[in-house]
Amino acid sequence: MTSRPKTPLLDTVNTPDDLRKLGKDQLRQLSDELRAEMIDAVGQTGGHLGSGLGVVELTTAIHYVFNTPEDKLVWDVGHQCYPHKILTGRRDRIRTLRQGGGLSGFTKRAESEYDPFGAAHSSTSISAALGFAMANKMQNRPGRGIAVIGDGAMSAGMAYEAMNNAEQAGNRLVVILNDNDMSIAPPVGGLSAYLARMVSSSEYLGLRSMASRIARKMGRRVWGGLEKAEEYARGMVTGGTMFEELGFYYVGPIDGHNLDHLIPVLENVRDSEQGPVLIHVVTTKGKGYAPAENSADKYHGVAKFDVVTGEQKKSTGGPPAYQNVFGETLAKLANDDPRICAITAAMPSGTGVDKFAKAHPDKAFDVGIAEQHGVTFAAGLAAEGMRPFAAIYSTFLQRAYDQVVHDVAIQNLPVRFAIDRAGLVGADGCTHAGSFDITYLATLPNFVVMAAADEAELAHMTYTAAEYDDGPIAFRYPRGSGTGVAIPDQLEKLEIGKGRVVREGTKVAILSLGARLEEAKKAADQLEAKGLSTTVADMRFAKPLDTALIEKLMRSHEVVVTVEEGAIGGLGAHVLTFASDEGLTDAGLKVRTMRLPDIFQDQDDPDKQYDEAGLNAPHIVHTVLSALRHNSAGVEEARA
Repeated sequence: MTSRPKTPLLDTVNTPDDLRKLGKDQLRQLSDELRAEMIDAVGQTGGHLGSGLGVVELTTAIHYVFNTPEDKLVWDVGHQCYPHKILTGRRDRIRTLRQGGGLSGFTKRAESEYDPFGAAHSSTSISAALGFAMANKMQNRPGRGIAVIGDGAMSAGMAYEAMNNAEQAGNRLVVILNDNDMSIAPPVGGLSAYLARMVSSSEYLGLRSMASRIARKMGRRVWGGLEKAEEYARGMVTGGTMFEELGFYYVGPIDGHNLDHLIPVLENVRDSEQGPVLIHVVTTKGKGYAPAENSADKYHGVAKFDVVTGEQKKSTGGPPAYQNVFGETLAKLANDDPRICAITAAMPSGTGVDKFAKAHPDKAFDVGIAEQHGVTFAAGLAAEGMRPFAAIYSTFLQRAYDQVVHDVAIQNLPVRFAIDRAGLVGADGCTHAGSFDITYLATLPNFVVMAAADEAELAHMTYTAAEYDDGPIAFRYPRGSGTGVAIPDQLEKLEIGKGRVVREGTKVAILSLGARLEEAKKAADQLEAKGLSTTVADMRFAKPLDTALIEKLMRSHEVVVTVEEGAIGGLGAHVLTFASDEGLTDAGLKVRTMRLPDIFQDQDDPDKQYDEAGLNAPHIVHTVLSALRHNSAGVEEARA
């Protein structure tokens, strides 16, 4: 489709203030136009589609009823926020989603006052909204905290930690549970909508409040008993007893696509003194777009696609994705080793564990969005003699760092960490970049930390990790496709802490860790063309270091450059520490470390991100020439 959808009503709405000028009878049309606009935009950019389609009516209703941005609206994860962005002054940029210099695919404080809290990891919304609510309450200012959290995010303990501390916020806090996948709701229809309106109405809450005051005069015991009786009676009819036990007034379930149901309930909650309130809303991912509704994953994340047919633009083939190399290799290893099992935290296809699970369904565990539990679960398996692989994105493993330290490293348990999405990740931006895992793991005693330069190395490292029982071991690999190298049938068990030299030279040594190896080779070619003989070493291990190789190269070369796809504190820092301790830099050796810059990089094409980071071949060449004070680097050659 080349022409944009017709959106005459949406064209009149730039901010929620404009939305609130509409009549309630116009909101259905507005929602339909909003859905069409979002589908068209994501068709051009790619991104998260199904989740946003599922909250079109809910987004419209929240902004219509509540006084945003004074009322702080926090979207959990934030991947469902595209309709929200369209309604909050960013429609003119919605077709720049996830592009360099464009809108983030998640909520972002720097983008808009309507994004009060940035999010891209799950289960943070209730804590943040509670913070907003309590800050306003303590400062005697108007304004609520409104958290919209999906049922999947309720699998993380942080959501319950927040709910357990929410009582003081009173009616300042509203939590909207968007139930779109887990089928935790009873059937939704006219009766449940009526009950939801009734129990949130001022008449019901007024009678409830009056009865509570009378019961208080009868004594604490009588009052407490009647209050519990009312709570459980309501719970039997509407559900939600668990939330009531956590101190919330439960309303629902209601149809999240029926504005005639949504608007009255939200208005009742807005005007009530009761709180905190949890509103249970049932929605459908991909709602209103047949290809998404009929897809198994409801078009959760999509490439650019044809809006008419729903057909996504496919890649032209090429090397396999790293995550699939891992999953398929692990599945083959498990054919001969009954101790191997795999754990993922709600990312089976993203980590390749789905491939393992297909072959070994009884040994694959998806623990939900619960990385902390997943890591300690793996530790327990390891302590009992299993060989667990915890396959978790680098950015998500950060959420379980205490468990990595306390439950794995200190006890020296042989948990295998398969760390996906290492390095920069393109359109997902800084919230999903795997920038820190080398630093936060290589600093820990007992850990072995590897980084794969290509898909063959990843296969070797998977086998090496499976065979390593002396303590925790991690191997990292990037997002996307491999380099095209063949994966050997016979896998190699790597010697722990030993790198490999992939080309020999005499003047410059490039020590590469991970997937920058191809750029290091290109840089070596360019340096050789300038008459600078260059060694390239694939270090393989950030910990333990191949100290023998490092010392040999430092004693025989004039310049040593380390290159890695990680933040400061990784390979370069460890190499410099070793060199300093051994006095290897005392005689004038030039050492330079190349790593990710000390910033959070915004989304862009990965090649452009690495250009911005200064980690492509031309940057390696420039670093070497500058160290040598070579004319080609724009620095006068040093005179004797």
